[in-house]
Amino acid sequence: MRATALPLAALAAALLLTSCGDGGDGDGGADEKPGGGATAACAIGDLEVQVGPANAAPAAGDTGNVPVTLTNNDADCTLEGLPSLTLTAGDTSAEVAPDAAATGEKRTLAKGGTVSVIVTYVRGGGDGSLAAKTAEFKLPGADTAHSFPWSYGDVALKGEQPDATVSGFQQGD
Repeated sequence: MRATALPLAALAAALLLTSCGDGGDGDGGADEKPGGGATAACAIGDLEVQVGPANAAPAAGDTGNVPVTLTNNDADCTLEGLPSLTLTAGDTSAEVAPDAAATGEKRTLAKGGTVSVIVTYVRGGGDGSLAAKTAEFKLPGADTAHSFPWSYGDVALKGEQPDATVSGFQQGD
């Protein structure tokens, strides 16, 4: 009996190991649906967008942070790349640079799941700043944007660009 039990245990372990996987087709396809098709790119219209509460910069030269939280209200979708943010003051628009540490790795956002992006900025004052009134947030590769009022004060400029960055997507609960 003992001689038979060992080979059976080894066979069971081998079968268990070969059945483990990422749910994809063996190419790291964690972004595939159980039926085998790839998930679609997330669309801003299928996500609930919440801006704030912010840690606003109180005075010129101070740094503030504005979180943008996205909640998926539709089927699983994929985010790949970095979001973009454009600040507008009257006829002047300026794109916020991605944070140097931001990565645009591919991730699946399940229905009900959340991700956040953090906009970090330096408060400006007077000349050398952008009196931003509106911010326009876009998902990677998308043409459609979500606009929201920028109520966090002027943004300092570095040359012609805002002294601000936008993070990559950070997975929520």
